[in-house]
Amino acid sequence: MQLNGSQIIVECLKEQGVDTVFGYPGGAILNVYDELYRHQDEIRHILTSHEQGASHAADGYARATGKVGVCLATSGPGATNLVTGIATAMMDSVPMVAITCNVGNALLGKDSFQEVDIAGITMPITKHSFIVKDVKKLAGTIRRAFTIARTGRPGPVLVDVTKDVTAAKADFKQLVVKENVRITDTIREEDIDKACAMIKAAKKPVVFVGGGAVISGANKELKAFVERIDAPVCDTLMGKGAFSGEHPYYMGMLGMHGTKTANLTVTDCDLLVVLGARFSDRVTGNAKKFASKAKILHIDVDPAEVNKNIHVNASIIGDCKSVLEILLNRIDPMKHEEWIKSVLKRKEELPLNYPTNVLTGPYVMEAINKYTKGDCIISTDVGQHQMWAAQFFKYKQPRTLLTSGGLGTMGYGLGACIGAQVGCPDKQVINIAGDGCFRMNMNEIATATRYNIPIIQVIFNNHVLGMVRQWQDLFYGQRYSQTVLNDKVDFVKVSEGMGAKAYRVTEKEEFDKVFKNALKAKEPVVIECVIDSDEKVWPMVAPGAAISEIVDENTVKNK
Repeated sequence: MQLNGSQIIVECLKEQGVDTVFGYPGGAILNVYDELYRHQDEIRHILTSHEQGASHAADGYARATGKVGVCLATSGPGATNLVTGIATAMMDSVPMVAITCNVGNALLGKDSFQEVDIAGITMPITKHSFIVKDVKKLAGTIRRAFTIARTGRPGPVLVDVTKDVTAAKADFKQLVVKENVRITDTIREEDIDKACAMIKAAKKPVVFVGGGAVISGANKELKAFVERIDAPVCDTLMGKGAFSGEHPYYMGMLGMHGTKTANLTVTDCDLLVVLGARFSDRVTGNAKKFASKAKILHIDVDPAEVNKNIHVNASIIGDCKSVLEILLNRIDPMKHEEWIKSVLKRKEELPLNYPTNVLTGPYVMEAINKYTKGDCIISTDVGQHQMWAAQFFKYKQPRTLLTSGGLGTMGYGLGACIGAQVGCPDKQVINIAGDGCFRMNMNEIATATRYNIPIIQVIFNNHVLGMVRQWQDLFYGQRYSQTVLNDKVDFVKVSEGMGAKAYRVTEKEEFDKVFKNALKAKEPVVIECVIDSDEKVWPMVAPGAAISEIVDENTVKNK
C-alpha cells in the first residue's frame, strides 16, 4: 500500500510494539504530529516541558521496562535539546530511538531557519545516526534503528528525516519484528574452559556485577552462580538490583563511595569475576593498584571493554545471562568457608554510618526503603543524593535504580521518573534530587501534573551544590566558589504553582508522616527535605588513591 512518510513512521512504531513516545512538536515535524493525532488511541504521546525532558523520559521508560524508549523533536534547537539525553543513554547502554525532522531537502546546507546537522552532531554519542532524504528508505531505516538500539550492547540511535520526506509517498509493507537474539556466537569453548579452571582454583573469589547483568536479565542465573561458587558480591552503580541488596553475601557498592567491605575485599581477593562492568575510573581508583592480588575474569558482550581500562587475565565475550548458564552447567558446588566468614565479619565491623539525631539523606533513603518495603523504582539525579540512594536503599530487583552513571547528568532524574512511571504504572516511582539538580529541569513537574502521573519527587535541599562543595571542602581549601545556593527560590511554591502537592520537612518524624501520605496520594507529590549543608558522603576514596585507601569522616578529622 502507498503511505506518506509520516504514516510510515507511525506504522513502523506500531510494528515495533511502541505504545508510548515522549516529545515536543515544531514546524519541521508537524506532519508526523498530525499523523500521531490520528493514532492517539494506539500510541500515547507525552508532551514534556522541554525536549531534554523527553529524552530523559524515553531513557527512564527504557531502563524500567527493558523496551526501546522513543523521543521526538523538531529541527534545530528542538533536536539539539535532545543531545544531553542521547549522550546519557549512550554512556549507560540504554536502548533509545530519537526521531527528529529537519528542513526539506532543498533547504539542507543553506543555513535555513532551524536547520542543524543533528546526525553529524550526535554521531559520537549514538550507536548510529541516520538522515533520511528518500521516502523509499524510510521504513528500512527506522526498522534498522530499532534493531541497532536493542541488539548486543544496547544504546541510542538517531533518525533524522527531512520534512519533504514526511509528506512524500512510497510503498509500505508491514513486517513481523523478529525477537531480539542474545549474542552467543562469540562465546568460545576455550574461553569457557579457562574461566572454569580459574574459578575452580580460586580460594578467595569475588563476583563484581555491572550494568550488563541488569540489561541481560541475568539476576536468577547470577544468584545461582554466586551460591554455586560461594563468593561475596559487590556491584557498580549501574549494576544495582542484579543481585539482591538483602542477600547476606552482598557487600555493597565498589569504588569511590563504595563500602569499606567491598573495597578491602576486592583488594584482598585472588579472583575477581566481572560481569558486564566497564571498570570506570570511579570504581577502580588508582588503576595500577586495583585488585593487584587477583586474577581477573571479565565477562562482557562488548569486546571493546576488555583490557580497555584494566588488564584482565581471561575474558568471555557474550551475553551475560547466556555465559552464566554455560558456567553453571560446568562448575560443581564449591565452598570457601573461611573466606566467607572473614568477609561477613568485616561487613559486620565496617557498617555504613550517619548521624541519627537529625534529618539526613541516608535517613530518608532508609525510610523510603522501609515504607515501600523496597518495592518501588528509584530514579536519581547526580551528586550526594545519588550516592546516598545507592548506599542506603536495598535494591532487590533489576531495573529498580535509574541513574546517570556514566555521563553524570544533573537534571536527569525527574524526566526519567516520569518515563518509568508511564512505563510501569503498577509500580511507585520516586525521584531523588538535590536542590541544584532539581532546579535544572523542575519544569517537568508540569508534565507530571498535566497527565496526573503519580510520581513522588524528593528534594534534598542543603542550599549548596553538595558534591562539588564536598570536594571544595576536602581538596580546595574550603574555597566555596559558586556552590552556595542561598537564594529565594521556594520549591514548595514553585511545585504548587505547577499543580503538584508539595511539602517542606525539617524533621525525621515530619518526613515519615508526609511520605506515607504521598504513597497514598495517586497524584504528583513533591517533598522538600531541608538538610545540613555540611553533610557529606562517606566513606570516600580520594582522587588518584587506591580503593583500599578508603576513608571515613573520623579518618579525615584525625588527619
